[in-house]
Amino acid sequence: MATRDAPPAGMAPSRDECHWAMLSHLSAMLMYLTLVGGFIAPLVIYVLKRDQMPFVADQGRETLNFQITILLALCVGGALMWVLVGFVLVPLILLFHFVVTIIASVRAADGIAYRYPLCLRLLG
Repeated sequence: MATRDAPPAGMAPSRDECHWAMLSHLSAMLMYLTLVGGFIAPLVIYVLKRDQMPFVADQGRETLNFQITILLALCVGGALMWVLVGFVLVPLILLFHFVVTIIASVRAADGIAYRYPLCLRLLG
């Protein structure tokens, strides 16, 4: 399946592109320090590198979509704390976020375009 802005088949992204794409995914971990940091850092990388590095643009967009999805899921989980379900749901969402972000970072470092599961693709 071809991805938007991904390099043509047969052309692997450069090591520099792989590093920036990995950094875009890993910077989402700033969510654990500041709620919005997990969105702002990948956004800055995306805006700065999207015109020069197609692989980074593709993975940056994917990271931003996933961060939006996670923030929405955490809002729902927070609201469900009123009926106690959220106390189980929120830690599961955070664990899911942590695990798939690490997987995405490793794949991006290897030059493989990663698609997050259960992700709303709002930015096209």
